[in-house]
Amino acid sequence: MQFYIMTLFPDMVMDGLNTSIIGRAVDKGLLDIEAVNIRDYAFNKHNSVDDYPYGGGAGMLMQAEPVYQCYEAVKKKIETKALLSNPGTRKSPRVIYLSPQGKTFNQTMAEEFAQEEDLVFLCGHYEGIDERVLNEVVTDYVSIGDYVLTGGELPAMIMIDAISRLVPGVLHNDVSAEFESFQDNLLEYPQYSRPEIWHDKQVPAILLSGHHANIEKWRREQSVIRTAKNRPDLIEKAKLTKEEQKLAKEIMLEATGQ
Repeated sequence: MQFYIMTLFPDMVMDGLNTSIIGRAVDKGLLDIEAVNIRDYAFNKHNSVDDYPYGGGAGMLMQAEPVYQCYEAVKKKIETKALLSNPGTRKSPRVIYLSPQGKTFNQTMAEEFAQEEDLVFLCGHYEGIDERVLNEVVTDYVSIGDYVLTGGELPAMIMIDAISRLVPGVLHNDVSAEFESFQDNLLEYPQYSRPEIWHDKQVPAILLSGHHANIEKWRREQSVIRTAKNRPDLIEKAKLTKEEQKLAKEIMLEATGQ
């Protein structure tokens, strides 16, 4: 899978993404990540890519032309790659603009994006980007939460991390991606490692039993309990049995003191 990040700060994103699991996946050829510097497409001698917004207001705005030319360069790379593998095809990339105005990123979106061969992330800065180029090149507006950051680099890194984990081979144990938080809209169950007793706290006996069916049942129940306590908003979306629905309702009522 290929990620392109259109940014003013390529070192920032590459330093973060070239480490740990994502970095190892890049080394193995499972992922390809390229940060493309929008400033390289500036059209003035000072290499500036921002200007004052029409109508006044605080701060500077990223201009349309450098962003557009950067996008065109990335698009050409993707099209060339597609032509080499499948002559006669032309492919426009999916371009994600990181913005508080977008839909909130979640696991379902990560799973959808993970099906793409190429993803382009557009990172804004200053007071944002000229609306005209956004309308021309962006396919998806995505937010990572209801707060404002100085740029789109950190949200892009977060999304790439979440999406990459779903690419086959990236995780050492591919099964683990199927049983983590937010799969099936349930939070992950509590987990324990050695030693068996730590600070006088004992690992739950069920996990030492060796009875895999009972362990899976316990884990599922703990996921329901944890979700009902900490993220009751997810319970309505989760696929629960009648018994699990009853358990979740009891937990939520208890949490509200009813």
